[in-house]
Amino acid sequence: MPFNSYGFIFIFLPVTVVVYFLLNRQGWDKGGKIWLAASSLFFYGTFSVYYLPLILGSILVNYLVAGALSREDPAPGKRRLLLSGGLVFNIGLLGYFKYADFLINNLNYFLGRDIAFLQIALPVAISFFTFVQIAYLVDIYRGATRQKKLLDYLLFVSFFPYLLSGPIVRHNEVAGQYDDPLLKTPDYTNIAAGIFLFSLGLFKKLVIADTLAVWANFGFDTAVSLTLLEGWVTSLSYTLQLYFDFSGYTDMALGVALLFNIKLPINFDSPYKAVSIQDFWRRWHISLSRFLRDYIYIPLGGSRVGDGKLYRNLLLTFLIGGLWHGAAWTFVFWGFLHGLALVVHRAWKKLNLHMPKILAWFITFNFINVAWVFFRAHHWSDAIKVLKAMLGLNGVILPESLAGGLGFLTRYNVSFGGFVMEDFLHQAVPVLLGCLLLVLAAKNSLELKQKFKPSPLNAVFIATLAITAILSLTRVSEFIYVNF
Repeated sequence: MPFNSYGFIFIFLPVTVVVYFLLNRQGWDKGGKIWLAASSLFFYGTFSVYYLPLILGSILVNYLVAGALSREDPAPGKRRLLLSGGLVFNIGLLGYFKYADFLINNLNYFLGRDIAFLQIALPVAISFFTFVQIAYLVDIYRGATRQKKLLDYLLFVSFFPYLLSGPIVRHNEVAGQYDDPLLKTPDYTNIAAGIFLFSLGLFKKLVIADTLAVWANFGFDTAVSLTLLEGWVTSLSYTLQLYFDFSGYTDMALGVALLFNIKLPINFDSPYKAVSIQDFWRRWHISLSRFLRDYIYIPLGGSRVGDGKLYRNLLLTFLIGGLWHGAAWTFVFWGFLHGLALVVHRAWKKLNLHMPKILAWFITFNFINVAWVFFRAHHWSDAIKVLKAMLGLNGVILPESLAGGLGFLTRYNVSFGGFVMEDFLHQAVPVLLGCLLLVLAAKNSLELKQKFKPSPLNAVFIATLAITAILSLTRVSEFIYVNF
Protein backbone atom coordinates (compact mmCIF):
# COMPACT_ATOMS: atom_id res chain seq x y z
CA MET A 1 0.00 0.00 0.00
CA PRO A 2 2.29 2.78 -1.20
CA PHE A 3 1.58 6.46 -0.61
CA ASN A 4 0.38 6.84 -4.21
CA SER A 5 -2.54 4.41 -3.97
CA TYR A 6 -6.28 4.87 -3.46
CA GLY A 7 -6.26 2.64 -0.39
CA PHE A 8 -3.63 4.74 1.37
CA ILE A 9 -5.06 8.14 0.39
CA PHE A 10 -8.75 7.50 1.00
CA ILE A 11 -8.85 4.80 3.68
CA PHE A 12 -5.66 4.04 5.60
CA LEU A 13 -4.38 7.59 6.16
CA PRO A 14 -7.63 9.32 7.20
CA VAL A 15 -8.69 6.42 9.44
CA THR A 16 -5.27 6.31 11.13
CA VAL A 17 -5.26 10.07 11.79
CA VAL A 18 -8.84 10.23 13.10
CA VAL A 19 -8.53 7.23 15.43
CA TYR A 20 -5.17 8.47 16.74
CA PHE A 21 -6.57 11.83 17.83
CA LEU A 22 -9.78 10.27 19.17
CA LEU A 23 -7.73 8.00 21.44
CA ASN A 24 -5.67 10.95 22.65
CA ARG A 25 -8.85 12.99 23.21
CA GLN A 26 -10.05 10.26 25.57
CA GLY A 27 -6.84 10.71 27.53
CA TRP A 28 -5.37 7.36 26.46
CA ASP A 29 -1.92 8.46 25.31
CA LYS A 30 -0.59 4.92 25.41
CA GLY A 31 -3.50 3.80 23.26
CA GLY A 32 -2.55 6.42 20.69
CA LYS A 33 1.00 5.05 20.53
CA ILE A 34 -0.25 1.47 20.30
CA TRP A 35 -2.57 2.49 17.47
CA LEU A 36 0.22 4.26 15.56
CA ALA A 37 2.62 1.33 16.02
CA ALA A 38 -0.04 -1.22 15.02
CA SER A 39 -1.07 0.88 12.01
CA SER A 40 2.57 1.18 10.94
CA LEU A 41 3.06 -2.58 11.16
CA PHE A 42 -0.16 -3.14 9.23
CA PHE A 43 1.11 -0.69 6.61
CA TYR A 44 4.38 -2.63 6.37
CA GLY A 45 2.52 -5.93 6.20
CA THR A 46 0.55 -4.83 3.15
CA PHE A 47 3.79 -5.09 1.16
CA SER A 48 4.65 -8.55 2.49
CA VAL A 49 3.17 -10.05 5.64
CA TYR A 50 5.94 -12.67 5.60
CA TYR A 51 8.53 -10.06 6.58
CA LEU A 52 6.66 -8.77 9.62
CA PRO A 53 8.53 -11.26 11.86
CA LEU A 54 11.79 -9.95 10.37
CA ILE A 55 11.24 -6.31 11.30
CA LEU A 56 9.79 -7.27 14.69
CA GLY A 57 12.74 -9.56 15.41
CA SER A 58 15.17 -6.85 14.35
CA ILE A 59 13.45 -4.32 16.62
CA LEU A 60 13.49 -6.71 19.59
CA VAL A 61 17.17 -7.65 19.25
CA ASN A 62 18.26 -4.03 18.87
CA TYR A 63 16.11 -2.98 21.82
CA LEU A 64 17.70 -5.65 24.03
CA VAL A 65 21.22 -4.67 22.94
CA ALA A 66 20.44 -0.99 23.55
CA GLY A 67 19.07 -1.86 26.98
CA ALA A 68 22.29 -3.68 27.87
CA LEU A 69 24.31 -0.69 26.62
CA SER A 70 22.20 1.65 28.76
CA ARG A 71 22.87 -0.09 32.09
CA GLU A 72 24.83 1.95 34.58
CA ASP A 73 28.59 1.49 34.82
CA PRO A 74 29.08 -1.50 32.52
CA ALA A 75 32.67 -2.40 31.82
CA PRO A 76 34.02 -0.45 28.80
CA GLY A 77 35.16 -3.65 27.13
CA LYS A 78 31.73 -5.21 27.59
CA ARG A 79 30.03 -2.14 26.10
CA ARG A 80 32.29 -2.26 23.05
CA LEU A 81 31.56 -5.98 22.70
CA LEU A 82 27.81 -5.35 22.96
CA LEU A 83 27.94 -2.60 20.37
CA SER A 84 30.04 -4.76 18.05
CA GLY A 85 27.56 -7.59 18.43
CA GLY A 86 24.65 -5.29 17.64
CA LEU A 87 26.42 -3.94 14.55
CA VAL A 88 27.30 -7.45 13.36
CA PHE A 89 23.66 -8.49 13.77
CA ASN A 90 22.33 -5.54 11.77
CA ILE A 91 24.96 -5.67 9.03
CA GLY A 92 24.65 -9.45 8.87
CA LEU A 93 20.88 -9.24 8.47
CA LEU A 94 21.20 -6.66 5.74
CA GLY A 95 24.02 -8.61 4.10
CA TYR A 96 22.08 -11.87 4.04
CA PHE A 97 18.90 -10.50 2.49
CA LYS A 98 20.43 -7.88 0.22
CA TYR A 99 23.89 -9.09 -0.77
CA ALA A 100 23.98 -12.91 -0.48
CA ASP A 101 23.16 -13.57 -4.13
CA PHE A 102 25.45 -10.72 -5.21
CA LEU A 103 28.30 -12.40 -3.34
CA ILE A 104 27.46 -15.81 -4.79
CA ASN A 105 27.36 -14.37 -8.30
CA ASN A 106 30.82 -12.87 -7.88
CA LEU A 107 32.24 -16.04 -6.36
CA ASN A 108 30.88 -18.02 -9.29
CA TYR A 109 32.41 -15.57 -11.75
CA PHE A 110 35.87 -15.24 -10.21
CA LEU A 111 36.29 -18.82 -8.96
CA GLY A 112 34.54 -20.58 -11.83
CA ARG A 113 32.07 -22.17 -9.44
CA ASP A 114 28.37 -22.92 -9.87
CA ILE A 115 26.98 -22.18 -6.42
CA ALA A 116 23.19 -22.06 -6.46
CA PHE A 117 21.58 -18.68 -5.77
CA LEU A 118 19.48 -18.30 -2.62
CA GLN A 119 16.92 -16.22 -4.56
CA ILE A 120 15.88 -14.26 -1.49
CA ALA A 121 13.31 -11.51 -2.02
CA LEU A 122 14.54 -8.19 -0.66
CA PRO A 123 12.40 -7.18 2.35
CA VAL A 124 10.84 -3.77 1.91
CA ALA A 125 12.62 -0.97 3.81
CA ILE A 126 15.35 -3.21 5.27
CA SER A 127 18.08 -0.74 4.28
CA PHE A 128 16.29 2.09 6.06
CA PHE A 129 15.18 0.42 9.29
CA THR A 130 18.63 -1.17 9.59
CA PHE A 131 20.44 2.18 9.31
CA VAL A 132 17.99 3.79 11.75
CA GLN A 133 18.77 1.11 14.31
CA ILE A 134 22.53 1.18 13.74
CA ALA A 135 22.44 4.93 14.41
CA TYR A 136 20.36 4.29 17.54
CA LEU A 137 22.81 1.75 18.97
CA VAL A 138 25.79 4.02 18.31
CA ASP A 139 23.99 7.00 19.83
CA ILE A 140 23.14 4.95 22.93
CA TYR A 141 26.77 3.88 23.16
CA ARG A 142 27.96 7.49 22.85
CA GLY A 143 25.40 8.76 25.35
CA ALA A 144 23.71 10.91 22.71
CA THR A 145 20.25 9.46 23.42
CA ARG A 146 18.52 7.41 26.11
CA GLN A 147 16.71 4.09 26.07
CA LYS A 148 12.92 4.25 26.39
CA LYS A 149 10.16 1.66 26.71
CA LEU A 150 9.71 -1.06 24.10
CA LEU A 151 6.49 0.48 22.75
CA ASP A 152 8.26 3.81 22.23
CA TYR A 153 11.13 2.11 20.44
CA LEU A 154 8.77 0.06 18.27
CA LEU A 155 6.96 3.23 17.22
CA PHE A 156 10.24 5.08 16.61
CA VAL A 157 11.54 2.42 14.20
CA SER A 158 8.29 1.53 12.44
CA PHE A 159 6.45 4.89 12.12
CA PHE A 160 5.07 4.53 8.61
CA PRO A 161 5.77 8.01 7.13
CA TYR A 162 9.54 7.39 7.16
CA LEU A 163 9.67 3.58 7.33
CA LEU A 164 9.92 2.86 3.60
CA SER A 165 12.38 5.43 2.26
CA GLY A 166 13.39 7.75 5.04
CA PRO A 167 14.41 10.20 6.12
CA ILE A 168 16.83 8.16 8.23
CA VAL A 169 15.81 9.67 11.54
CA ARG A 170 17.71 9.78 14.82
CA HIS A 171 16.02 8.83 18.05
CA ASN A 172 16.47 12.20 19.75
CA GLU A 173 14.93 14.00 16.76
CA VAL A 174 11.49 12.40 16.96
CA ALA A 175 11.11 10.32 20.14
CA GLY A 176 10.20 13.28 22.35
CA GLN A 177 7.49 14.40 19.94
CA TYR A 178 5.44 11.24 20.54
CA ASP A 179 5.25 12.14 24.25
CA ASP A 180 4.66 15.89 24.00
CA PRO A 181 1.15 16.61 25.41
CA LEU A 182 0.92 19.74 23.24
CA LEU A 183 1.06 17.52 20.14
CA LYS A 184 -1.77 15.19 21.16
CA THR A 185 -4.58 17.30 19.73
CA PRO A 186 -5.19 18.21 16.08
CA ASP A 187 -3.31 21.29 14.90
CA TYR A 188 -5.15 22.57 11.87
CA THR A 189 -2.18 24.62 10.70
CA ASN A 190 -0.09 21.44 10.65
CA ILE A 191 -2.91 19.53 8.98
CA ALA A 192 -3.23 22.16 6.24
CA ALA A 193 0.55 22.24 5.70
CA GLY A 194 0.66 18.43 5.74
CA ILE A 195 -2.05 18.13 3.10
CA PHE A 196 -0.24 20.77 1.02
CA LEU A 197 3.08 18.87 1.15
CA PHE A 198 1.40 15.53 0.50
CA SER A 199 -0.50 16.91 -2.51
CA LEU A 200 2.63 18.57 -3.88
CA GLY A 201 4.60 15.33 -3.51
CA LEU A 202 1.82 13.28 -5.09
CA PHE A 203 1.77 15.67 -8.07
CA LYS A 204 5.57 15.45 -8.44
CA LYS A 205 5.43 11.66 -8.44
CA LEU A 206 2.38 10.94 -10.60
CA VAL A 207 2.34 13.84 -13.03
CA ILE A 208 6.04 14.64 -13.47
CA ALA A 209 8.24 11.71 -12.40
CA ASP A 210 6.07 8.99 -13.94
CA THR A 211 5.90 10.92 -17.23
CA LEU A 212 9.70 11.24 -17.34
CA ALA A 213 10.01 7.53 -16.48
CA VAL A 214 8.51 6.53 -19.85
CA TRP A 215 11.37 8.18 -21.76
CA ALA A 216 14.08 7.04 -19.34
CA ASN A 217 12.85 3.44 -19.37
CA PHE A 218 12.67 3.34 -23.17
CA GLY A 219 16.19 4.69 -23.58
CA PHE A 220 17.78 2.46 -20.94
CA ASP A 221 15.76 -0.75 -21.28
CA THR A 222 14.19 -0.91 -24.76
CA ALA A 223 16.26 0.95 -27.34
CA VAL A 224 19.16 -1.06 -28.76
CA SER A 225 21.07 2.02 -29.89
CA LEU A 226 20.64 5.76 -29.32
CA THR A 227 21.67 8.90 -31.14
CA LEU A 228 23.32 11.93 -29.53
CA LEU A 229 20.03 13.71 -28.80
CA GLU A 230 18.35 10.51 -27.65
CA GLY A 231 21.21 9.76 -25.26
CA TRP A 232 20.84 13.16 -23.59
CA VAL A 233 17.05 12.86 -23.47
CA THR A 234 17.43 9.45 -21.82
CA SER A 235 19.95 10.56 -19.18
CA LEU A 236 18.21 13.84 -18.38
CA SER A 237 14.84 12.10 -18.19
CA TYR A 238 16.18 9.78 -15.49
CA THR A 239 18.07 12.56 -13.69
CA LEU A 240 14.88 14.59 -13.44
CA GLN A 241 12.66 11.56 -12.82
CA LEU A 242 14.76 10.63 -9.80
CA TYR A 243 14.64 14.22 -8.55
CA PHE A 244 10.86 14.51 -8.69
CA ASP A 245 10.30 10.91 -7.54
CA PHE A 246 12.47 11.19 -4.45
CA SER A 247 11.59 14.78 -3.59
CA GLY A 248 7.94 13.82 -4.09
CA TYR A 249 8.27 10.94 -1.63
CA THR A 250 10.07 13.21 0.83
CA ASP A 251 7.32 15.83 0.60
CA MET A 252 4.66 13.17 1.17
CA ALA A 253 6.53 11.66 4.13
CA LEU A 254 6.95 15.04 5.83
CA GLY A 255 3.34 15.94 5.02
CA VAL A 256 1.91 12.70 6.45
CA ALA A 257 3.97 13.09 9.63
CA LEU A 258 2.69 16.66 10.05
CA LEU A 259 -0.88 15.33 10.15
CA PHE A 260 0.16 13.71 13.45
CA ASN A 261 2.03 16.89 14.55
CA ILE A 262 5.36 15.12 14.03
CA LYS A 263 8.10 17.16 12.35
CA LEU A 264 10.69 15.10 10.49
CA PRO A 265 14.20 16.29 9.58
CA ILE A 266 14.73 17.92 6.20
CA ASN A 267 15.94 15.41 3.63
CA PHE A 268 15.95 17.31 0.33
CA ASP A 269 17.00 20.89 -0.43
CA SER A 270 17.24 21.71 -4.17
CA PRO A 271 20.27 19.46 -4.84
CA TYR A 272 20.47 20.33 -8.54
CA LYS A 273 21.22 23.93 -7.60
CA ALA A 274 24.51 22.72 -6.09
CA VAL A 275 27.70 24.43 -7.25
CA SER A 276 30.03 21.65 -6.06
CA ILE A 277 29.80 17.95 -5.32
CA GLN A 278 30.13 18.71 -1.60
CA ASP A 279 27.24 21.15 -1.91
CA PHE A 280 25.23 18.45 -3.68
CA TRP A 281 25.62 16.01 -0.79
CA ARG A 282 24.55 18.70 1.66
CA ARG A 283 21.29 18.92 -0.28
CA TRP A 284 20.56 15.39 -1.61
CA HIS A 285 19.24 12.69 0.76
CA ILE A 286 20.50 14.78 3.67
CA SER A 287 19.77 12.13 6.29
CA LEU A 288 21.83 9.52 4.39
CA SER A 289 24.70 12.00 3.92
CA ARG A 290 24.59 12.69 7.64
CA PHE A 291 24.61 8.96 8.45
CA LEU A 292 27.59 8.32 6.17
CA ARG A 293 29.44 11.25 7.71
CA ASP A 294 28.72 10.55 11.39
CA TYR A 295 28.81 6.75 11.46
CA ILE A 296 31.35 5.88 8.76
CA TYR A 297 33.47 8.83 7.62
CA ILE A 298 34.22 10.34 11.05
CA PRO A 299 34.92 6.94 12.75
CA LEU A 300 37.39 6.24 9.92
CA GLY A 301 39.23 9.41 10.93
CA GLY A 302 37.32 11.94 8.87
CA SER A 303 39.37 14.99 7.97
CA ARG A 304 41.52 14.85 11.11
CA VAL A 305 44.18 12.86 9.27
CA GLY A 306 46.68 13.46 6.49
CA ASP A 307 45.61 14.03 2.92
CA GLY A 308 46.19 10.45 1.84
CA LYS A 309 43.99 8.98 4.59
CA LEU A 310 41.43 11.73 4.11
CA TYR A 311 41.03 10.79 0.44
CA ARG A 312 40.90 7.11 1.41
CA ASN A 313 38.14 7.86 3.93
CA LEU A 314 36.09 9.73 1.34
CA LEU A 315 36.41 6.91 -1.19
CA LEU A 316 35.57 4.18 1.34
CA THR A 317 32.57 6.11 2.65
CA PHE A 318 31.08 6.55 -0.80
CA LEU A 319 31.87 3.02 -1.92
CA ILE A 320 29.82 1.88 1.09
CA GLY A 321 27.14 4.44 0.20
CA GLY A 322 27.00 3.12 -3.35
CA LEU A 323 26.75 -0.49 -2.20
CA TRP A 324 24.00 0.46 0.29
CA HIS A 325 21.86 1.56 -2.64
CA GLY A 326 21.98 -1.80 -4.36
CA ALA A 327 23.77 -5.11 -4.78
CA ALA A 328 25.39 -4.40 -8.13
CA TRP A 329 28.78 -3.17 -9.35
CA THR A 330 27.07 -0.30 -11.15
CA PHE A 331 26.01 1.09 -7.75
CA VAL A 332 29.51 0.58 -6.38
CA PHE A 333 30.97 2.41 -9.36
CA TRP A 334 28.47 5.23 -8.90
CA GLY A 335 29.64 5.54 -5.29
CA PHE A 336 33.28 5.46 -6.44
CA LEU A 337 32.62 8.29 -8.91
CA HIS A 338 31.14 10.46 -6.17
CA GLY A 339 33.96 9.62 -3.78
CA LEU A 340 36.49 10.47 -6.47
CA ALA A 341 34.68 13.74 -7.21
CA LEU A 342 34.87 14.68 -3.52
CA VAL A 343 38.60 13.89 -3.52
CA VAL A 344 39.07 16.20 -6.51
CA HIS A 345 36.94 18.86 -4.81
CA ARG A 346 39.08 18.69 -1.64
CA ALA A 347 42.29 18.91 -3.64
CA TRP A 348 40.88 21.87 -5.60
CA LYS A 349 40.02 23.68 -2.35
CA LYS A 350 43.51 23.07 -0.97
CA LEU A 351 44.93 24.83 -4.03
CA ASN A 352 42.62 27.77 -3.20
CA LEU A 353 41.35 27.87 -6.78
CA HIS A 354 38.02 29.40 -7.79
CA MET A 355 35.78 29.35 -10.83
CA PRO A 356 32.68 31.34 -11.88
CA LYS A 357 29.54 30.12 -10.13
CA ILE A 358 27.69 29.31 -13.35
CA LEU A 359 30.62 27.19 -14.57
CA ALA A 360 30.81 25.43 -11.19
CA TRP A 361 27.09 24.63 -11.41
CA PHE A 362 27.41 23.42 -15.03
CA ILE A 363 30.27 21.04 -14.21
CA THR A 364 28.56 19.76 -11.06
CA PHE A 365 25.20 19.15 -12.73
CA ASN A 366 26.70 17.35 -15.70
CA PHE A 367 28.86 15.17 -13.48
CA ILE A 368 25.77 14.21 -11.46
CA ASN A 369 23.84 13.52 -14.67
CA VAL A 370 26.57 11.25 -16.04
CA ALA A 371 26.98 9.43 -12.72
CA TRP A 372 23.22 8.75 -12.54
CA VAL A 373 23.60 6.74 -15.77
CA PHE A 374 25.45 4.04 -13.81
CA PHE A 375 22.97 4.34 -10.94
CA ARG A 376 20.04 3.65 -13.29
CA ALA A 377 21.58 1.03 -15.59
CA HIS A 378 20.64 -2.57 -14.84
CA HIS A 379 23.75 -3.77 -16.68
CA TRP A 380 27.07 -2.23 -17.68
CA SER A 381 26.03 -2.51 -21.32
CA ASP A 382 23.03 -0.24 -20.68
CA ALA A 383 25.27 2.44 -19.17
CA ILE A 384 27.79 2.19 -22.01
CA LYS A 385 24.98 2.42 -24.58
CA VAL A 386 23.68 5.69 -23.11
CA LEU A 387 27.13 7.22 -22.54
CA LYS A 388 28.29 6.39 -26.07
CA ALA A 389 25.25 8.19 -27.40
CA MET A 390 25.80 11.19 -25.14
CA LEU A 391 29.37 11.49 -26.44
CA GLY A 392 28.20 11.31 -30.06
CA LEU A 393 30.01 8.03 -30.73
CA ASN A 394 26.94 6.65 -32.51
CA GLY A 395 26.89 9.61 -34.87
CA VAL A 396 25.16 12.95 -34.71
CA ILE A 397 21.58 12.90 -35.95
CA LEU A 398 19.29 15.94 -35.91
CA PRO A 399 15.53 16.17 -36.47
CA GLU A 400 14.39 16.06 -40.11
CA SER A 401 12.70 19.45 -39.66
CA LEU A 402 16.13 21.10 -39.32
CA ALA A 403 17.51 19.72 -42.56
CA GLY A 404 16.47 22.77 -44.57
CA GLY A 405 18.46 25.27 -42.53
CA LEU A 406 21.29 23.04 -41.37
CA GLY A 407 21.75 20.77 -44.37
CA PHE A 408 25.33 21.96 -44.82
CA LEU A 409 26.25 19.97 -41.70
CA THR A 410 26.02 16.73 -43.69
CA ARG A 411 29.58 17.36 -44.86
CA TYR A 412 30.61 17.01 -41.22
CA ASN A 413 28.95 13.58 -40.86
CA VAL A 414 25.72 14.99 -39.41
CA SER A 415 22.56 13.30 -40.65
CA PHE A 416 18.87 14.06 -40.25
CA GLY A 417 15.94 11.89 -39.12
CA GLY A 418 15.92 8.20 -38.24
CA PHE A 419 15.38 8.53 -34.48
CA VAL A 420 14.60 5.49 -32.35
CA MET A 421 12.67 7.74 -29.93
CA GLU A 422 11.06 9.82 -32.69
CA ASP A 423 7.59 9.51 -31.13
CA PHE A 424 8.91 10.87 -27.83
CA LEU A 425 11.30 13.65 -28.81
CA HIS A 426 8.77 16.32 -29.70
CA GLN A 427 7.24 15.87 -26.24
CA ALA A 428 10.37 15.15 -24.26
CA VAL A 429 12.55 18.12 -25.17
CA PRO A 430 10.13 20.89 -24.07
CA VAL A 431 9.11 18.93 -20.97
CA LEU A 432 12.74 18.42 -19.95
CA LEU A 433 13.49 22.11 -20.44
CA GLY A 434 10.43 23.00 -18.37
CA CYS A 435 11.44 20.60 -15.60
CA LEU A 436 14.98 22.00 -15.54
CA LEU A 437 13.58 25.51 -15.24
CA LEU A 438 11.31 24.38 -12.42
CA VAL A 439 14.17 22.68 -10.58
CA LEU A 440 16.58 25.60 -10.92
CA ALA A 441 14.33 28.66 -10.68
CA ALA A 442 11.28 27.73 -8.59
CA LYS A 443 11.13 27.67 -4.79
CA ASN A 444 11.49 24.19 -3.35
CA SER A 445 8.98 22.47 -1.08
CA LEU A 446 10.77 23.56 2.09
CA GLU A 447 10.63 27.21 1.06
CA LEU A 448 6.99 26.93 0.01
CA LYS A 449 6.04 25.22 3.27
CA GLN A 450 7.74 27.91 5.37
CA LYS A 451 5.62 30.58 3.69
CA PHE A 452 2.46 28.48 3.56
CA LYS A 453 -0.64 29.80 5.33
CA PRO A 454 -4.15 28.35 5.13
CA SER A 455 -6.25 30.52 2.81
CA PRO A 456 -8.97 30.09 0.16
CA LEU A 457 -6.40 30.63 -2.60
CA ASN A 458 -4.07 27.98 -1.17
CA ALA A 459 -7.03 25.63 -0.76
CA VAL A 460 -7.79 25.96 -4.47
CA PHE A 461 -4.10 25.39 -5.29
CA ILE A 462 -3.93 22.25 -3.11
CA ALA A 463 -7.18 20.91 -4.57
CA THR A 464 -5.87 21.46 -8.10
CA LEU A 465 -2.63 19.60 -7.33
CA ALA A 466 -4.43 16.74 -5.61
CA ILE A 467 -7.16 16.30 -8.24
CA THR A 468 -4.68 16.46 -11.12
CA ALA A 469 -2.47 13.87 -9.42
CA ILE A 470 -5.32 11.54 -8.48
CA LEU A 471 -6.70 11.67 -12.03
CA SER A 472 -3.23 10.47 -13.13
CA LEU A 473 -3.41 7.52 -10.74
CA THR A 474 -4.16 4.97 -13.42
CA ARG A 475 -1.72 2.46 -11.91
CA VAL A 476 0.36 2.15 -8.78
CA SER A 477 4.02 2.85 -9.56
CA GLU A 478 6.81 2.28 -7.07
CA PHE A 479 8.92 5.06 -5.63
CA ILE A 480 12.48 4.50 -6.77
CA TYR A 481 14.03 4.56 -3.29
CA VAL A 482 11.63 1.89 -1.99
CA ASN A 483 13.75 -0.59 -3.96
CA PHE A 484 16.84 0.27 -1.90
